[in-house]
Amino acid sequence: MNTIRIIGLAAILSFSGAAQAAPGIEVGFSPEGSARALVLKVIGEASRSVQVLAYAFQAPDITEALVAAKKRGVEVRVVVDKERNTGKASKAAMDFVARNGVALRTNERFHLHHDKTIIVDGSTVQTGSFNYAPSAETKNSENVVVIREMPEVAAKFLSHWQSRWDGGVPYRAP
Repeated sequence: MNTIRIIGLAAILSFSGAAQAAPGIEVGFSPEGSARALVLKVIGEASRSVQVLAYAFQAPDITEALVAAKKRGVEVRVVVDKERNTGKASKAAMDFVARNGVALRTNERFHLHHDKTIIVDGSTVQTGSFNYAPSAETKNSENVVVIREMPEVAAKFLSHWQSRWDGGVPYRAP
């Protein structure tokens, strides 16, 4: 039933303007590698903005992609779960992005800040079970779903992201 609604929404949105790209959904899986590749692809496509919600935040390739986006002139802002990201690998990742100009906040308002979402240019949403950690890339069974050119869906994720950003505390690298 939900698949039918998504397909129906995609069909409706595809007729809403000739200049818009057609809506679409991509999926990837771990440990096969397609989840990681899809996350990196989405970050690499950013031209204006990247907003991230993360539970685990420690994958060097993902942090490097976020910094590369920032260096391309993309506004990059990240919210991470405070409790989950106190270890050495997480602190290194957080310090790296913060020292390279990425705005980072920690959020401890929830038992778990368990979101795993990237919103790019206000129109592409990456979500799923995939944590931004090496174990998600190589050891765990994970999934990534990318939703493109569905403005109503992206707007809901942006609103959710904004609420977590507003409830977060700015992180400063030592």
